[in-house]
Parts: sequence; C-alpha cells; structure tokens
Amino acid sequence: MSKKSWSSTLKLPKSSFPPRLQPHDRELYIRRCADDLYAWQSENRPREASFLLHDGPPYANGDLHAGHALNKILKDMVLRVKVQQGRRVSYIPGWDCHGLPIELKAVGAAEAKRMSPGAIRKAARQLASKTVLAQMKSFRTYGVMGDWENRWTTMDAEFEIRQLRLFRRMAASRLIYRKFKPVYWSPSSGTALAEAELEYNAEHESISAYVRFPILGDYSHLPGLAGFEGRLFALIWTTTRWTLPANRAIAVHDDMMYHIVKMGQDAILVADGCLERLSGILLKEGEATEILGTVKGSQLTQLQYINKLRGRAAPPQPIIHGSFVTAESGSGLVHCAPGHGFDDYLACSPLGIPVVAPVDSHGLFTDEAYPDDPEKLTGKSVFEDGGEAVTDLLGEDVLKTERYRHKYPYDWRTKQPIIVRATAQWFADVDSIKEPALNALDEVQFLPTNGRKRLEAFVKGRSEWCISRQRVWGMPIPALYDASGEAIMTDEVIEHIISVVQERGTDAWWTDDQHDPAWIPASLDPASEYTRGKDTMDVWFDSGSSWTMLDQQADLYLEGSDQHRGWFQSSLLTRVAAQAGHAQPTSTSATLGLSPFKSLITHGFTLDKAGKKMSKSLGNVISADEVMNGTLLPATVKTKGQPGRLSHDGLGPDALRLWVATSDYTSDVILGETVLRAVHQSLLKYRTTVKMLTGSMHASARTAPLTTLDRIALVQLSAAMADVAAHYDRHEFNKALSRLNNWLVNDLSAFYLEALKDRLYCGDGGGVLEPIFFGLLRMLAPVTPILVEEAWSHRPAWMKEDSTLLHPLHQLYTSPLLPASRLPSPETSQHLRLDIPPLLALHKAIRDASEPARKKGLMGSSLQCAVTISLPLESSGGSSSKLRDVLDRYNAAELADMFVVSQVRVGAAPSPSEGAGWIETVTVGGGEDGVTVSVTPPEGHKCPRCWRYVAEVEEGVCRRCEGVVGEGVD
Repeated sequence: MSKKSWSSTLKLPKSSFPPRLQPHDRELYIRRCADDLYAWQSENRPREASFLLHDGPPYANGDLHAGHALNKILKDMVLRVKVQQGRRVSYIPGWDCHGLPIELKAVGAAEAKRMSPGAIRKAARQLASKTVLAQMKSFRTYGVMGDWENRWTTMDAEFEIRQLRLFRRMAASRLIYRKFKPVYWSPSSGTALAEAELEYNAEHESISAYVRFPILGDYSHLPGLAGFEGRLFALIWTTTRWTLPANRAIAVHDDMMYHIVKMGQDAILVADGCLERLSGILLKEGEATEILGTVKGSQLTQLQYINKLRGRAAPPQPIIHGSFVTAESGSGLVHCAPGHGFDDYLACSPLGIPVVAPVDSHGLFTDEAYPDDPEKLTGKSVFEDGGEAVTDLLGEDVLKTERYRHKYPYDWRTKQPIIVRATAQWFADVDSIKEPALNALDEVQFLPTNGRKRLEAFVKGRSEWCISRQRVWGMPIPALYDASGEAIMTDEVIEHIISVVQERGTDAWWTDDQHDPAWIPASLDPASEYTRGKDTMDVWFDSGSSWTMLDQQADLYLEGSDQHRGWFQSSLLTRVAAQAGHAQPTSTSATLGLSPFKSLITHGFTLDKAGKKMSKSLGNVISADEVMNGTLLPATVKTKGQPGRLSHDGLGPDALRLWVATSDYTSDVILGETVLRAVHQSLLKYRTTVKMLTGSMHASARTAPLTTLDRIALVQLSAAMADVAAHYDRHEFNKALSRLNNWLVNDLSAFYLEALKDRLYCGDGGGVLEPIFFGLLRMLAPVTPILVEEAWSHRPAWMKEDSTLLHPLHQLYTSPLLPASRLPSPETSQHLRLDIPPLLALHKAIRDASEPARKKGLMGSSLQCAVTISLPLESSGGSSSKLRDVLDRYNAAELADMFVVSQVRVGAAPSPSEGAGWIETVTVGGGEDGVTVSVTPPEGHKCPRCWRYVAEVEEGVCRRCEGVVGEGVD
C-alpha cells in the first residue's frame, strides 16, 4: 500500500485580500465608502426619513490635530449608523473664519498697525480660504462623508446676510444695546473678550497689598471712639493694585460685625472674622490686640473716606453695602472700582457712583489715573511697573505687600493675562430670554446626561453677552454714529446697511470713504455727519447664527464639552432671542423648535499617553496623519529576508477611526503608543478574519444543507448584530466594538470557524460564511468603512460575477443576510439560543481536559481524541437533566464536528481497565451537577486527508473523504 498526497484535493483558502491596506488604493476606497455612499443615500432615501447633523464649525487657522479627528469621526459614525437604520442623512461641513487669531496669523500684530483695514481683511480672507481647503482635504482622508461641495463658512456672503438679519431681529426686540460697563479685556489682543474666550492660569502671581483709606468727618459716635484723638482708617486688601486709581467706594456687608482696632495712635476697621488672620499686619511684634469697639456694617455705610490717588480736589467717597462681601479673605472691607469689576459695577451703578477706567486698550494708565501729577502713572503697564507706581504714591498707607499665587483669567489665544475694563460695548440681553432658553432644554436629549446641568449652569450664570469686538476681521455691527458719538441703530438703519452690504459686500464697510452717503438712509438728517462704527461681532455670534441656514430643527449637535459655554450656548441664545417678542415665527423658523437642536452629544478632550491635555505650548499634540502613517508606533514587523530589521506599518484611516470608536468619548480620551497597539491588534484581527472569509466562501455553500453548527452560527451572528445595533443606536461605539470583538473571538473564530474548517477544506465547502461576511461588514461599516470597502473589492470571483448581488451600498445597508428560506425557523432559533450556553460550556470543558494531555505529549490536534460526556442519574429540574435534553437533540457526529474531536459519546466515564489508555477528565461548569468530560485516545484510524480518526483501515481515507474525492486507497 503506497502513501498518497491528498493536498491537491483540499479546498484551502485563496484570497486576494492583502495583509494591509495598500496606500495607492486608499483614495479609491475612501471615495467609494464616503462620497459615493453619501450621494447614494441622498438620492435613494426619502426626505421624510431625514436626519440632520449640524456642524459646529472648526476654526480655520491652522493644521488639524487628533482632537479634530475625534470630533469629525464621531459625527461620521453617527451618520453611518443612521444610514444603516434607513435614514437620509444631511451633513454640510462648516468653518468659523472670522476673529483675532486668523487676523494676527495673516498679517502679524506689528504689521496690522501699519496696514489698512481693507488689506488686513483681504489677507485674513485668503488665509482662511486656504486653511478651509487644507482642513477639508485632511477631514476627507479620515473617510468622513458629507456634502463637501456645499460647505459653508461664516465669511460667505449669504451667511453674513443671514447673520445681519438675525442681529436686526434681536435689535427690534430690544435685546441689543450699547453700554459703558466693565468687560473682559485683553491688552495683548486689544479687544473685549467673552467668558468663553478665557482660560484660567492657576500659577499666575500677583502682588497683593493691604491699603488703608482715611475716614473723613465725625466718627466719634461709633462705639469706643468717644474722645478718641487718633485717625480712623478703612483697611482693604487687593490683588490688583493697578485698580486703586479707579476706586470709588468701599463695600461692607450690612449684617457683618466690624471691630475698631487700635493701631498705634490710630484705629482701623476690620471684620470680626478677619481680625485673627490680620493681627500680624495690624500689630507690632509682641503687641496685644486692643479692640476699641464693635459696630454693625450697616452703621459704617454712613461714613465717607478719601482716596488721595484721585487728587487734592477729589470729593469724599462712600462706604456702601455689598452683598458679595464676606470674611473669608482680606479684611471684610472690599475696595470697589466699578470700572474694573463686575460686582463693583453692580453695587455702585444703582447708587449713581461714576464708572471710570483710566486704562487704555493696551493696558497702560491714561492721564486720568493720577490727576495731580499725570506723569507719575501715564503710560505705565498695569502688569509691569504700574502696580508698584501706585503703591509708591500711596506711601505709608500701604501696610504690606506680598506675592500671591492664584487662578487668573488669560486670553486663550495669546496666553496673556486679561483685565476687567469698562468700555462702551454692544451687549445682547440674556437675562430677559433666560427662562425660555432654559425651558427649551427640557426638549433636548443629552449624552452624557450631565451635559444638561453644564449648559443650564452657563445660561443661568449669564445676564448679558458682550457681542462687540475691536478688530477688523469680522462682521460689522451695523451702527452709525452722529457727530457727538451717539450710536444710531434703528430698524431702518440696520435694514439699509444690509441692503448696501448685499450690493457691495462687508469689506466695503471698511474700505468705502467714511463720508460715503450710500450707507446713510434717506430718513436721517442730511445736514448731519454720520460715520460707520468700527466694532465687529463676537465670533461666537457668527457661529451661533449658523442655525439660520437650516430649514428644520437639527437632530443633533455633537462637539467637545467646552462648547457648553461656547457654540451650544450661543446657538441656543440666538435661536431663542430670534423668537422673543414675536407671536408667530417667521417661515424660516417655522419648522425649528425653541432650541436649534433636538439632541446634544459632547466628547472630552484628547490627552497624551501621560494623561495631559494636548497643547501646542506643551509640544504634545499628535496629528491624525501620525496615527494613520504609523509613525507613533515603534517598528514591529520584520522585513522579509532581513531578520532583525524592522519596518513600520501604516495604520491607515481605519486605525484612527477604531481609536475613536473604542474610546469612551464621554470623558477625556487618551492617545498614545499603548492605545494604538491595542487598536492595531484589533485591526489585524479584522483583516485576518476578512482574508479567511473571502478565501473560503464557495458558491456551493448557498445550496449546501444547513447543519446544526451553521444554525448556531446564524443565531450567534443575529444576537451579536442586534446587540451591536442597539449600542450603535445609543451612540455607545466602544460597547458596540466590545460586543463585536467578543463575538468575533469567541463565537466565530474559536467556535464556528474552528469547527467549520474540516467541512470547508475537506468536505462540501458548505457553511454560512457568506451571511457572516455580510454581517461582519455591516457591524464594521460605521467604524472601519475603508476596510469594509476593501473587503468587498476582494470578494470571491463567483460573487463578483453574480448579478443577483446588489451594489455594495445596498448589500451592506439594506439587503437581507440570507433568503428567508435559509434562515432557521423562530422555534429552531429559540431552541438553539437555549442550547448554546450548555454546548459552549461543554466545548470549554473539552478544551480544559485536552490541555493536560497536550502538555504531556499524549495528543496534538484536538482530533487526536475521543470525548465521553458523563451525566449523573436522571434528576428532575437540575442542570444535568437540562443538559441531557440538549444532548438528545444532536447526534454524535454533529457533536464531534461541533467540538472538533474525532468521536463523542454520552455515557459512563471510561477507565484504564476498559483499555482506554490515557484519560483526562474535568468537571463541567464547576461540577456542582456532577457532569464530567473525559478525553481519551480515538478509536478509529487517522484519515490521511482530513486527519480525523474515523477511517476504518490504517492509511485509508474515511467514508466522507472517499465520497468527496471519488476514490479510496490505492
């Protein structure tokens, strides 16, 4: 008897699917899975099934980083899920293009001072336009689909007109006004800032000062001061010495108690809760505290004091009640400069106390800072020599100065400290629309749910919104000014300005002659002179106006968590403000809700591997290209023919997307080598599985009979797809991927494919790999669409030639996995769902029992054993009884195929005395029900073709193989 080679008779996998995405194919696959898919669903899905995701515009001033990728890919995954659900998605990308960073990057701070407004705007527009195209190109390399050809920017003429009309509507509702009051001011940027444009530096260091102000008049009526011949002072503490020239009042709390404390020949006022803390300042070493009397704060408001920085001719200043005063810091008496503090302004304005701010736009003192000798302060910086100059002028009234580290607001663009400074600015009234804005949030779904509290807190904490900026590159605030500097902003004026802008464009606001009569409506006095204002709108007003482009309420806004105080808030406030005072909404807003969005999803920041927020200043920013090109990972693949040399694998767009999908984006997301290694391994697992499937699917499988194993695989596939779809629907991408990976590793690879190999390679080539292929691709489609498109391109030749297969977009998004006739019946599926857990428990037990035999060298492949499943005597209701029922439903051959062994029998455990040779036995599921599994040498002979030990004679093929190849032994 001669040995025969049977390898030529096996149906081994043959696939053209490559081990990694080829760079030259990337663009083709992205076009198919992004541009073609978006166009297809737009044309084939009904409008009534629409889903609108409105883009929070990224800022067009530089290169993209991983945080941008996180945002855009999350949006794309949501949209792809909606397409799978039968929706017609709409996503038109947008860009925020106005503002200081673009202006400074385009021309530079020094150059801007020498350039005309028109030249600055031209340079800024060119930079923004170039950046938009560059960022769009990068976004598209991530596989993000959208209506890129109809992209919008805040500098589009159509957008600007919509924004001006929104402004006009708010002005008509008396929600826009001009006022001289304190605002956040950036000397480094030369403009007012919104709170959303601040970041807080916890390491900022100021020089704090304890300063006394002399009380004027007769204060002998105060407790302990009858006959007192010394002077009485009010003591204050400040961390902003430079604001003392603008001091116009001292605040106390009416209900707090204040001590009159003797200090040398004089006395000083200190709050009860502050005295112990200040004893080292008020007293000399070894000197005891002497309290002359105690008085309630309300009595102190009858007193006046003098601020000598105001000059010899200055009038006395009042002590007032301040609800914000506490004894937690300082002296319990608060220096008030209503031109440099928000609380100060609110406390002083109702009392008619003047608002002054003797500091210019660059943070330098003006002549008003020290009237007696202006040169002492004029031109000095409040952050440099100005503070020390102020304390020098106060002389002995400064009791102590010291360094003080505290959290201080900075301009988030220039990274320089800001000041609070009173200027004439334009404001939007938030207080009057606050209640409807908060009510609008009742109809919004938030993910994560704590987003509601964050957004509510920002709205509740805001009474007005400073919407004007002192820059050139932005939308003009449509106001005219008469010869006296009085602003004129009537509905007629705004509408006339809009009509001229429509004709000439917004650049003409700056480039036209200041006396050009075209900008002046005929109704104004022709004998008077009018000029156009120079203020521009806050860029948050720009982007917050973007909902005006929509003809329906957006289904979703999705941005970073920092947008609670930014775009989310500005969109909500402008939308609600547009409806204020209007009983009937306009046609544009008729289909919009009170809120511009139905749902709001937020994601965290991108962190480096050390858990630090990525920042250009820290040098830890990672670009998406670095992830896709594989440059972040050390080389891990040995170069063919050169052992020891390593080469980098480009991870591609799908790795970037997989990083996003596997992260819990509701909190901050880490990006580093460890994370990317895990992502790379998952992607390799997907590619390995796809290669196996594409190489092993046979046309004959469509008509081959379905085995129990096939039906189990279909049930497991259906369960996995249902769970994954449910997670996708809740935007839980990381949970969806976890469920998919569990199915892929445990149900598909370790169970079904392992058991199916014998039938695939040696049998009829049947099985249900085709629906598994489609199911896997559908589950992966929202996350790794390039891989899915690549897999489809490498499907077997018989599938490519099959005219019954629809276009891949249909096949992956609409068509059934299998004809209904091939699916298990509901009753069979139900039985299988119940049977799978005990069958998998047996499968694990067989593996556990086989492992010791492998280690001893008694067996290699699992086919080199027979299995005996031993059950205890019948017991009603026990798990062993249920297992007996399960085993009764399957024959021995089915069980052997399922467990990838040569024989399976149910009966008493074998023993060596029965000639079983070696035996390894384990209990099933902990053994509490007495079920055991024993593995022993197989009883038959090894088939040289399939390697199962079921042949009747040595070196002879088994009956199944004989039937397949049509011959027996030689």
